Amino acid sequence: MAAQRRHNPLEALLEFMIFNSRWLLVPFYLGLVAVIVVIGVVFFREMLSEAEAAMNGTADHAVLLVLDLIDLTLAANLVMIVTFSGYENFVSKIDTGNSPDRPNWMGKVDFSGLKIRVIASIVAISAISLLKSFMELAEPGEGATAHGPDNVRLAWMVGIHLTFIISGVLLALMDFLAAKAETGEHAAHD
Repeated sequence: MAAQRRHNPLEALLEFMIFNSRWLLVPFYLGLVAVIVVIGVVFFREMLSEAEAAMNGTADHAVLLVLDLIDLTLAANLVMIVTFSGYENFVSKIDTGNSPDRPNWMGKVDFSGLKIRVIASIVAISAISLLKSFMELAEPGEGATAHGPDNVRLAWMVGIHLTFIISGVLLALMDFLAAKAETGEHAAHD
């Protein structure tokens, strides 16, 4: 028979308050939903303002527009993943009923998985920004100074991108090692 826990009213009140304090996170998640709306407005404004230039310009102009739009889409996806996963991990499960539209990853992304998805999205966004910068080197006057391409800026971008990649690999390695250690502990107790 399990030992019964002493009932201390002050302790019970404190635990009730701490447990329910998770609802203080809701305004943050609502703010992230608002950010998705802002990203959507920027997406369509960018698409409408640059579409004519892309259609009348070179293929590089069209590719740069596509990269800008993909960049914004990845950013919106990242915000949505953080919103859904964060809410479900730290506040409450989202009840979608039997909706066939429920993403299959919802409810399955724990904090560790969320970290990996976030860093993977950041690496993808960084890669697109880097690719755009390299493509702009061919454009006269874009991404360059009076003396040629801004090599210092490009070097910083490459260095930051590599830092994101290394960080992602190290996070994945740490999660792998932690999961392996946890599996080993469970095997030792069985």
